[in-house]
Amino acid sequence: MAESSSKQPREERRSNTEESVHFAPDSSSLLSEDLFLCSICLDVFTDPVSTPCGHNFCMQCINTCWGDSGQCHCPFCKAKFTKRPELKNNTAFREYVDHFKNKSDLNKPEVLCDACIGEKQEALKSCLDCRLTLCKSHLESHNNMPKIKEHKLIDPLKNLEDYICQKHRRPLELFCRDDQMSACMVCTMTDHKKHNTVPVEEGIGEMKSQLEKTQTEVQQMIQDRLKKIKDIRHSVELRKRNTEKDKADSVEVFTSLICSIERSQAELLEVMEEKQKAAERQAEDLIKELEQEITELKRRDTELEQLSHTEDHLHLLQIYPSLCRPPHTKNWTDISIDTHLSVETVRNTLSQLQRSLNEMIIESELKMLQQYAVDVTLDADTAQTYLILTVGGKQVTHGDTKLSDNLPDNPKRFDRCPCVLGKEGFSSGRFYYEVQVKGKTEWDLGVVIESINRKGKTITLSPLKGFWTVVLRNENEYLACAGPPVLLSLRKRLQKVGVFVDYEEGLVSFYDVESRSHIHSFTGQPFTEKLYPYFSPCKNDGGKNSAPLIISPVSKT
Repeated sequence: MAESSSKQPREERRSNTEESVHFAPDSSSLLSEDLFLCSICLDVFTDPVSTPCGHNFCMQCINTCWGDSGQCHCPFCKAKFTKRPELKNNTAFREYVDHFKNKSDLNKPEVLCDACIGEKQEALKSCLDCRLTLCKSHLESHNNMPKIKEHKLIDPLKNLEDYICQKHRRPLELFCRDDQMSACMVCTMTDHKKHNTVPVEEGIGEMKSQLEKTQTEVQQMIQDRLKKIKDIRHSVELRKRNTEKDKADSVEVFTSLICSIERSQAELLEVMEEKQKAAERQAEDLIKELEQEITELKRRDTELEQLSHTEDHLHLLQIYPSLCRPPHTKNWTDISIDTHLSVETVRNTLSQLQRSLNEMIIESELKMLQQYAVDVTLDADTAQTYLILTVGGKQVTHGDTKLSDNLPDNPKRFDRCPCVLGKEGFSSGRFYYEVQVKGKTEWDLGVVIESINRKGKTITLSPLKGFWTVVLRNENEYLACAGPPVLLSLRKRLQKVGVFVDYEEGLVSFYDVESRSHIHSFTGQPFTEKLYPYFSPCKNDGGKNSAPLIISPVSKT
């Protein structure tokens, strides 16, 4: 019989002893009672809250414990908090507490003795071997009679039958780790033969340890989500402040634009009134077209004003590039009127309007980008050994001699090329910084991925190699290193360069900070690694290029 029983499928064997598993709910209080007791009042939690160190208390208990004190500590582990934590109901853990209350046996009715005749006395123990629940007097035989002295005694239970194997009618005094269920001695020779079994107390201890581990994980998940909520709220507040600043900047920019247009229009009319009547009629036609463009500009102004209030961020991101470009306007260069003296006046006026519009849009854009300024510091561990860094890590220049042969040649360091990276890396969001390049004849600036090649005499500056850079060569030759270099046409010599990165958009843009103009942008770049600011002062060329690259503080005005 034992042999045939041992060959039953596991699913069938489990169903035969299914009732034996149900002793767990009654022992759940034994398993997890400590987990659900407040260490202050020693009772089951009421409105549980979590401290930053991860321990739980009743809301009223912890508030009473802390009183009006500004600096508090955890009553359990004594961890000190410099600022009084903001306590909120631990809703996830409260569900476990409520479930425990429903399943626990803390408020169970009194268990009475099975052996008493007449008025029954309160039971003291239950005997699994006798299958009786006994009071103190009827339990004396279990303490005195040798034959029954070894019987298995447990705390008194009404449902004692649940502690008896329904198949073998033996006490469930073992725990099968393989099947995670209770078992009797006969079960270990049949259904659980060759399984890993331990005394039920040991199994309960293991289950309790696992519950405590799970609770710790749940509490950590709660803390992570509370921190995420805090981060989201901070981001919304930061966005609100930035929006208010952007709105103020937009009003200022477009007010100046309207004033400039009106002033130019007045000047143009004043000049044209001095000319011949025939020239006035032609000029009025031009003015009508100009006014149509002004109407279009004002419409654009209204759109931008509306967008500054929009909450539809996705829509804003989609149309932002098109709105930042000046609207299409008529090319007035070849327009002429009968009086040739007025042609030059009109041309100059319109050109000035066009330049003013472009400059104001770029200035507005740059102001917005400067809101994302970060504090960049040079990383000495990446600097080539001929580079000289200031103590604060804000300036770098090239020296004639190697600084030291004792500097470690770590994988982060550039060994041949005069380059250095910023300490701070970025794997999301937007960031902006400015670098002074005044007085230099050669330099490199931009951002790079963490895994770039840092060894060897030649390093290829290309997005394909993880470099997004703008460089100066031969004193006045500016290039964007976009695979084949792109020659940049700039109106004036660069003194300070702004670098802006939008990681999610794959955008790297360079700006002339002094003239408030755009230099070059790399767009649609598939960033997957952390990005680092990149600097090269290039070789000092016998002192001709000895001026330093200086990371400048950003003026957010």
